[in-house]
Amino acid sequence: MSELDRYEACREQISSTVRQKIDLSREVEDSEIQDMIDTLVVQMGRKYALSLAQRQELGKSVFYEIRKLDVIQELVDSDDVTEIMVNGTDNIFVEKAGRIYEWDKHFETQEKLENVIQQIVAKCNRVVNEALPIADARLENGSRVNIVLAPVALNGPIITIRRFPEHPISMKDLIHFGSLSEEAAAELEKLVIAGYNIFISGGTGSGKTTFLNALSHYIPRTERVITIEDSAELQLQDIPNLVRLETRNANMDGAREITIRDLLKSSLRMRPDRLIIGEVRGSEAIDMLQALNTGHDGSLSTGHANSSKDMLTRLETMVLMGMELPLAAVRRQIASGVDIIVHLSRLRDKSRRVLEIVEVIDFENDEIVTAPIYQFQESGEEKGRVTGDLVKVGKITHTLKLQASGLIQD
Repeated sequence: MSELDRYEACREQISSTVRQKIDLSREVEDSEIQDMIDTLVVQMGRKYALSLAQRQELGKSVFYEIRKLDVIQELVDSDDVTEIMVNGTDNIFVEKAGRIYEWDKHFETQEKLENVIQQIVAKCNRVVNEALPIADARLENGSRVNIVLAPVALNGPIITIRRFPEHPISMKDLIHFGSLSEEAAAELEKLVIAGYNIFISGGTGSGKTTFLNALSHYIPRTERVITIEDSAELQLQDIPNLVRLETRNANMDGAREITIRDLLKSSLRMRPDRLIIGEVRGSEAIDMLQALNTGHDGSLSTGHANSSKDMLTRLETMVLMGMELPLAAVRRQIASGVDIIVHLSRLRDKSRRVLEIVEVIDFENDEIVTAPIYQFQESGEEKGRVTGDLVKVGKITHTLKLQASGLIQD
């Protein structure tokens, strides 16, 4: 028997023995499981002539399989991993520092991969199966999870995990990373405090959620804030009067779906000072705009778009998905409700930058009028990194909220 065969045989025997010994009639602590595994590793390690390093790896591997997320637990715990992509049992890819690498480990069987999936969704009261093959969930550390099963996924169960830093990235960190300038951050701080409605746009992986978290640090601590998300991933800090709401999918037991639209309508009865909507994707845009136009200033949200102008067009489309209205009326609502758009992008060097900060000025001649306040101006490349500055090209036109907050003089 080869060294690898001995290791796998020992691993399988320990895993099987531990599962048989677990008392399902009570809740078993992690420490109890780990002690059980450690004892068996010592006994079986001698029998199968495993080295000390193999025994240490074996104990961790079996614990991850039984109690955690099997082979991907190591990646979930790694601080330098930002994305984990499981494409069936054999292919696992990770993103580190903006670059994607293939990992050298894989799930032994599809059954083990499916067990991990069911463990993930069960902990946040979600259901995923052949009848409902797509689910969004989250891990205990706040990581966002998307799961797709057959018959939709053709090459086996798919898991995509977006990891967020254990300690939320602050605006100071973003300035240090070069995502925006100190001047722009200072101006955004005033706009948040004054209660401007800010929309953050960008493509997938551009850092919208991270930027929203950083902006939320500027919200006055005396205000009541309600967050609404598909899958809870915001990491708002130091807001005492915080209410977090999360959507729910319909399930096989007859529980009805609770959508972002449902939560938005309910949140308006909770006396919010500010609403934070994790991401606007569809017809809930009409409810959001109605909220922004009825006194809920200082609200924040994000959306997928390729530019600030494209974000406005997408908002129009999303509103029309929820209600038949004249286009001019929709644009008037957007121009009245949204004050500022911050557009982010991931550049060719994989860095995440604020490309523009735009003020929504007015609605004139059936068009939404905007004006740039800051724009990123690229100057070249240095050692593979894009260089440039976020340059101030304009100033805020509507200063009434700033004046009312005492942040500028008349």
